[in-house]
Amino acid sequence: MVLGRTLAVALVGLTGHVVDVEAHLAPSLPAFTLVGLPDASLAESRDRVRAAVTSSGLAWPNRRITVNLSPATLPKSGSVFDVAIAVATLAAAGVVPVEAVADVVHLGELGLDGRLRPVRGVLPAVAAAVSAGRPRVVVPAANLAEAELVPGAQVRGADSLAQILVGYGAQVEVPVAPGVRASHAPTNLPSHPLDLGDVVGQEQARHALEVAAAGGHHLLMVGPPGAGKTMLAARLPGLLPDLDEGEAVEVTAVHSVAGTFDPQQGLLRRPPFEDPHHTATPASIVGGGSGLPRPGAASRAHRGVLFLDEAPEFTTAVLQTLRQPLEHGELVLHRAAGTARYPARFQLVLAANPCPCGRGWGKGLECTCRSEQRRRYFGKLSGPLLDRVDLQVELAPARADDLPGENTETVAARVARARAAQTERLVGTPWRTNAEVPGGWLRARLGGGRELLADLDRAIDRGTLSLRGVDRVLRVAWTLADLDGREAPGRDHLGQALLMRTRGQGA
Repeated sequence: MVLGRTLAVALVGLTGHVVDVEAHLAPSLPAFTLVGLPDASLAESRDRVRAAVTSSGLAWPNRRITVNLSPATLPKSGSVFDVAIAVATLAAAGVVPVEAVADVVHLGELGLDGRLRPVRGVLPAVAAAVSAGRPRVVVPAANLAEAELVPGAQVRGADSLAQILVGYGAQVEVPVAPGVRASHAPTNLPSHPLDLGDVVGQEQARHALEVAAAGGHHLLMVGPPGAGKTMLAARLPGLLPDLDEGEAVEVTAVHSVAGTFDPQQGLLRRPPFEDPHHTATPASIVGGGSGLPRPGAASRAHRGVLFLDEAPEFTTAVLQTLRQPLEHGELVLHRAAGTARYPARFQLVLAANPCPCGRGWGKGLECTCRSEQRRRYFGKLSGPLLDRVDLQVELAPARADDLPGENTETVAARVARARAAQTERLVGTPWRTNAEVPGGWLRARLGGGRELLADLDRAIDRGTLSLRGVDRVLRVAWTLADLDGREAPGRDHLGQALLMRTRGQGA
């Protein structure tokens, strides 16, 4: 037999595709050809595989070797195919039985010494293999804990190529060298819980934060430096409920591909928090990289919070790229190598000073900024972007006599009750929070006739509210009603939601 087969998985975004890895050995001049739309890093696997095989004490086949990755039209990238290529080649050479490896998925990168190195995206890759009816998977030992999180997977971990081959009956000596340990990029989660009780004063902003947590709304805070904007934003994840099983798998899969997931901690159960610096590029926010793009901060914040501190300092390109995920909860990245989709249903929190110098609050008597500087500064937050932000509040400077407010545990309990009311109301729908519900659905259950929407109609006539803004005011009003334990919002809730939407300009 001169043809060996095994399986691997190619990830395009978070979508996994099972790939047939075929190796053909022909009696001709020695050569190694890799076909099937590989990228540059995958093309280099030829040298890694050859060195790993010889380092494992095996002779490299002195034949013309052709390795095909099928389907050939699917773009493939990365070093995750190394082990599958090596196993298929050695099966064709008769080192291991062809039948034993034909239905097994092999994932992992090979070192030149034959050891297996961990790779990113093992969780979604193994999940794709199980969904395709291929539950038998071999992964690097460093990825074993992550792969075992997938229900129904029959996973085996290995430290070296020789260890894999011995499992299939090959006569080869297993090295005693220690396996390669996984290294993970640091996650952006605090080492200890941040308590909302640390924030003094700012009752209006604290209430807006509670409403944002209860309904999943986006939030803009405008105030002078030191008013507590960053402290409030950092405490929002503590108010959010734990992720359910489906959400935890989604979030964990994104962080697995991004390389920020530690499998020893199990599935990510808490909402993530991302706060990129204002010098971040569009690719770092929405995703990028050579070949198929990797997830950016917006996707890593899926089901959590994306916080942009000093938002007007971000480039216009970065801010405008957020409009698609704010509207659809998904990022679709088109590149020459293909199209990748990543979930990005996050809560956006923007913090901004009233002007470049930061002293333009109140009457602005101490402000040193010229009028055009103010316009240029806040003009970065365009109308279309702000129109998608449900809550917009202003913060005053802290005072010496301000007192601490309620702690996180107390506020989170109210948020949980409001979320439970939304879950009961939205059962049987594809939505989870008020922030996701279309305005028409909410209006149909509002009752009270058009007179209940009179204030919103006047705001539209004055130009302080758009039609999209009306829907977002309705969503906030329903959240306020949920926090108050009411079955539907009244005119008082609509008026309060309008004030929180327009920073007092729509009254």
